[in-house]
Amino acid sequence: MKYSRQFNTAHRKGGFSLLEILIAIALVALLASVALNQLTGIFGENQEEAARLFVTSNSELALTRYRLDVGNFPTTEQGLDALLKAPASKENRWRGPYIKESPIDPWGNPYQYRFPGSRNISGNRSFDIWSLGLDGVESGDDIGNWTSQ
Repeated sequence: MKYSRQFNTAHRKGGFSLLEILIAIALVALLASVALNQLTGIFGENQEEAARLFVTSNSELALTRYRLDVGNFPTTEQGLDALLKAPASKENRWRGPYIKESPIDPWGNPYQYRFPGSRNISGNRSFDIWSLGLDGVESGDDIGNWTSQ
């Protein structure tokens, strides 16, 4: 009997108890959830800026390259898909794809496109391209290439 007590005491001092392991796991989970919440906040605040950057810079570059090759911007009916696949009757001049994949805004909605533009009619950027924003419908929170930065 005395031998078994010594053995159990020596064995317990060599490792962690179940309670200690559970506390450590809970602390790690708590730290991970705090870190994820912070990252979500950082990236969530930049959604509007990411959409604005796409409609004012990235899309303009791709559409301008398309216009230089084909001769004009895609029509509203052709939409931004014309940047991925040559529209009918444009195959001989089309040098794309001009973008890697169909553009989706930070909220998971496809970007909207209109040519000729009705809101952005200045200079050679006579097309409208916009994100529907957080609510996913055309409203005041839309981010387009006609809005001021």
